[in-house]
Amino acid sequence: MQGANAPGRFISFEGGEGAGKSTQCRRLREALAEKGVKAVLTREPGGSPKAEDIRGLLLSGAVKPYGHAAEAMMFSAARIDHLDKTIRPALAAGTWVICDRFADSTRAYQGALGELDFALIEALEKVAVGATRPDLTFILDISPEAGLRRAAGRAGAGAPADRFERESLGFHRAVRNRFLDIASAEPERCAVIDAALGPDAVAERVWSTVKLRLLGPLAAPLRGRARAPREAHA
Repeated sequence: MQGANAPGRFISFEGGEGAGKSTQCRRLREALAEKGVKAVLTREPGGSPKAEDIRGLLLSGAVKPYGHAAEAMMFSAARIDHLDKTIRPALAAGTWVICDRFADSTRAYQGALGELDFALIEALEKVAVGATRPDLTFILDISPEAGLRRAAGRAGAGAPADRFERESLGFHRAVRNRFLDIASAEPERCAVIDAALGPDAVAERVWSTVKLRLLGPLAAPLRGRARAPREAHA
């Protein structure tokens, strides 16, 4: 299905804690493989050796005492390495990339902290991301209460709560609103999926959207990935 010289497609999954992003990333790769489309899974923060090192610092809370601007800069540093070492080489080789979180998470999470000017977030995104932006972004939407219950279930199974899972319910409500603002501002890129549905129903909606937008006769041609970042505020 993939042409030898065809660039890959870039798909990101976004949403609050417990939305099921990792599960849907895996299921989408399996669905693409059945159609002969090669795809790699990656994640943020992380996705390359240096970025994984930074991930440990960020999610442990080690960077938090240095302030929100420092956290945003560290996320951007990890993103630069991730793009250079993993995402761009895969796309250039014609491989699709499925990423569990990307730049929208910085907009939503660091924006929800309420102490960073959006102009700083936007400037960091321009430097780190450049023209390499997702062709399609899924916003898996779930109430913070339900999502945090799911996340707590993971913690009960041995996965400790990370730096952001430990934030207040009000913070997570703000994150949800930020993601929905992003989807509203960029409907041509984003698709909102009700993550409260079971994983099978979510996977069906994800696959239908991928077929329509990126695989089917209505799929938009690649026009390059240079899209100017837009403020996520309503």
